[in-house]
Amino acid sequence: MSNDASTANEARDSFRHFLAIPTRWKDNDIYGHVNNVVYYSYFDTAIMNYLMVEAQIDVLTGAVLPFTVESKCRYYQSLSFPEVVDAGLRVARLGNSSVRYEIGLFRQQQDQPAAAGYFVDVFVDRQTQKPVSMPQHVRSALERLVSQDDEAVP
Repeated sequence: MSNDASTANEARDSFRHFLAIPTRWKDNDIYGHVNNVVYYSYFDTAIMNYLMVEAQIDVLTGAVLPFTVESKCRYYQSLSFPEVVDAGLRVARLGNSSVRYEIGLFRQQQDQPAAAGYFVDVFVDRQTQKPVSMPQHVRSALERLVSQDDEAVP
């Protein structure tokens, strides 16, 4: 996924962290499958769960927050209620104040994604909303998601 033209690196075993997300009845659209905008919600849920649980980001009162500045999703298979989606997460690029997460959404027991994409977050000061260096504890948590083929910038 680091190269948008390549799908070879989207298999389940290329992701470093997983979160099981149950689909909901309201996720389905009139066609009987999960609406495309909901896939972005699954991406966001996987990322924010990791940041809040593993990196201990306090989104309510913390001084530094992640703001999403870019996103993309590629759809390969339809998902529908009542499935449980395994959201795979990894970090493709870790900079001083920004991070590019890559996410794969998998049906349970399947190795190829139903959808895959990325989010780019920039860490900002809550008051000024200007980019700042990410806190060291956040960086340490994100470094655990960097795959060997990807990069962390000191």
